[in-house]
Amino acid sequence: MKQSPNIAFFGTPEPAVEILEKLHEAGFTPSLIVTNPDKPQGRNLILTPSPVKVWAEEHDIDLFQPEKLDAEAEEVLKETDWNLFIVVAYGKIIPQNILDIPRRGSLNVHYSLLPKFRGASPIESQILADDRNPGISIMLLDAKMDHGPLLATASVSAPSWPPTATELRQASNEVAGKLLVELIPQWLDEKIQPKEQDHAQATFTRKFTKADGLIDLSADAYQNFLKIQAFSEWPGTYFFTEKNGAKTRVIIKKATLRDGFLKILRVIPEGKKEMDY
Repeated sequence: MKQSPNIAFFGTPEPAVEILEKLHEAGFTPSLIVTNPDKPQGRNLILTPSPVKVWAEEHDIDLFQPEKLDAEAEEVLKETDWNLFIVVAYGKIIPQNILDIPRRGSLNVHYSLLPKFRGASPIESQILADDRNPGISIMLLDAKMDHGPLLATASVSAPSWPPTATELRQASNEVAGKLLVELIPQWLDEKIQPKEQDHAQATFTRKFTKADGLIDLSADAYQNFLKIQAFSEWPGTYFFTEKNGAKTRVIIKKATLRDGFLKILRVIPEGKKEMDY
């Protein structure tokens, strides 16, 4: 019986936990979790651990939370003989000297069919672009953003179109988790040859801000619906109403498209609780 590979997992938000669960179920539980430091959250700015840290503590796995991936962090990671690093939504650019520490390098799950939709927001950007062939890629990381050679890609079936960002991410993680579990032993046994991306075909996404969530209700209904679905997690969508010269922000929580018309179902008016629209 083969000994379990020595794996370190780099990740931070809830979607990374879904991949961790798949690895754990398949017997590829990481020996170390690398995640971002606890951050102040909420109105009271309470120091809060990342979802990945919570998972690691529940499973009694060693944690490493470096502020920076500097020479000191490199020395800590070099203390162990690693077979592989796996990176899922870690939230920091990992320098090449750290990516090269494991014997078989560092693998990354990216939420698009690379080289399309490189960057920080592939899930949201695929929905916004009305790209009905979403997918995931598993690549060997290098120092450039989403640039490394591919080990495998797979299409993802959304439950309906357009899905919310949450729905597409969950469907993507189902596919990504299974594919990653199949690939790990083959990759460690050197049975997979990475394939260089066609960099000339690359497209790029960007980080979205709160301002991107503004909806013009007089604009195209379908484009507005795509935005509402894409921004369901972050940054959210909203519009303004005006009464007696005063503007009120109204956050859209749920909407649908009926006969080509946008129908808003649930909202949160500024200063009030969620309600039917």
